[in-house]
Amino acid sequence: MTKIFIVDDDVFFGEMLKYHLQLNPDYEVYLHSSAKECISQLYRNPDIICIDFGLPDMLGDELFRQIKNAYPDLPIIVISGQENISVAIDFLKQGARDYIVKNEHTKELLWNSIIRLNENITLKQEVADLKDELEKKYSFEKTIIGQSESIKNIFSKINKAIKSNINVSITGETGTGKEVVAKAIHYNSTRKNKPFVAVNMAAIPKELVESEFFGHEKGAFTGASEKAIGKFEQANGGTIFLDEIAELDLNIQSKLLRALQEREIIKVGGNQKIKLDVRVITATHKNLAQEVKKGNFREDLYYRIVGLPIELPALRERDQDTLILAKYFIEQFAKENKIRALTLSADARKKLLKYSFPGNVRELKSVIDLACVMAEDNEITAEDISFYSIEKESEVFLDKQKTLKEYTTEIILHFLKKNNNDVIKTAKILDIGKSTIYNLINNSEIKKL
Repeated sequence: MTKIFIVDDDVFFGEMLKYHLQLNPDYEVYLHSSAKECISQLYRNPDIICIDFGLPDMLGDELFRQIKNAYPDLPIIVISGQENISVAIDFLKQGARDYIVKNEHTKELLWNSIIRLNENITLKQEVADLKDELEKKYSFEKTIIGQSESIKNIFSKINKAIKSNINVSITGETGTGKEVVAKAIHYNSTRKNKPFVAVNMAAIPKELVESEFFGHEKGAFTGASEKAIGKFEQANGGTIFLDEIAELDLNIQSKLLRALQEREIIKVGGNQKIKLDVRVITATHKNLAQEVKKGNFREDLYYRIVGLPIELPALRERDQDTLILAKYFIEQFAKENKIRALTLSADARKKLLKYSFPGNVRELKSVIDLACVMAEDNEITAEDISFYSIEKESEVFLDKQKTLKEYTTEIILHFLKKNNNDVIKTAKILDIGKSTIYNLINNSEIKKL
C-alpha cells in the first residue's frame, strides 16, 4: 500500500485529486488543508507528499524545506497555480520529484508522476531487501555451521579479515567450503556493496587466462570480435576470488604479480592503463609453499597473495560438527521441499560419525539429501544413508583416533571386502594366521559381508 499526502487549502480541488488517486486500490490517500496539519501527521510515514505552493499558513517552499530537512529521501511533488518556469526550476533543483501546474490536465499528470515514483520506491525497497538478504545469507555464523574449536578459530580469522583490506589465502581439502568463507569475508566487509567475482583457475584454458583476467581489445587475437572486460575490471572496488590458484600457469603468474604490484592492468591488445582497487582472496587444496619449493609457483607472487592465511579443517577433524551440519542440511532440505524435517536415528548418527567424509561438507550435504529422500518414516536410519565416494585410506586412515586393535581390525576388514570375504587369501596377503581372522569373525568383531 502506497501512502500519499495531498496538502491543498482548496478543499474541492484536494478532494477531486484524492478521489481520482483512490481509484487505485493500492493507494491510501490523506488530504490536509494546511502546512501545520501536514507536519503534525508526518508520523504516519507517507511514501509521497503532494504540496500546493500557495498555502494559507506557510509558503510551499518553506513547507518543502521543513519536510526535506526532516525526511531527505521522501519524494515531494509540487502542485502550483504558478506557471513561472524559474519557480519550477528552483523546486526541482532543491530535490522536488515533479512540478505540476494546476489546470485541466493536473489529474492525469499527477497520476503518471505517482506511478513513476511508486516504481522507483518499489525498486529501492527490492534493492534494500536484496542487500538485507545478502547480509543474512553470508553472515558467517549462519553459513559456516559448527561449534568445534577448529571452526571457532576460523570465525576468529574471518573477523580479522573483514576489518581490513588485507589479501586472504584460503587452503583446505575439496569440499571444505573455501568459496563460502571467501563470500562471508566479502559480504561482511566494507566492500560488500561492490562486486564479488569468482574465477576458477582450473576451468579456464591456459591460453585464455590473460584475457579472462585483464580483458581484451577488439581484434587482439583470432576470435576477439568484440572488446571484452576482464574479471579484475569487473571486480574493481570489490573482491576477486581466485579459486585453485595453484593451477595458474607460471607465465601468467608474472603478469598477475605485476598487476597486483602496480595496481593497474592493460587489456590484451591495448595500451591504456586501468587503475585497480581490488581485494584478492585466493584458494587452493594444495600446499602453496610446497608448490613454491617445487618450482611450480612464483615465490614473489606467493608472498604477495598469502596475506592472512586461513586453513579450513577437514570435516573429520571437526568433532561433533558432522551431526550439527547434518541437522542443518535436513532442515534445509525440508524447507526447500516443503516437508516436515526428519530426525536422525541413533544408528544413523553413529554411521555418520564413523565415516571420514573425504568429500567433506559438500559430500555430507549430498549424503543427507539422498537420505531424506530414502527415509520411509519421520526418521532417517542407518540403512537410508549411502556414501558415494571410495575413501582414500592412505590419506585419512591415521586421522582417526583408534586403538591398535581397532586399526588392525579395520585393516583386516578392508582386505576381506577387497577379496570377497576370502579368509585364506586375506591372511596370505597380510601375512597373518587365518585363525586370527576367524577368531575376530566368531567374536563378532568382524562381520563378513
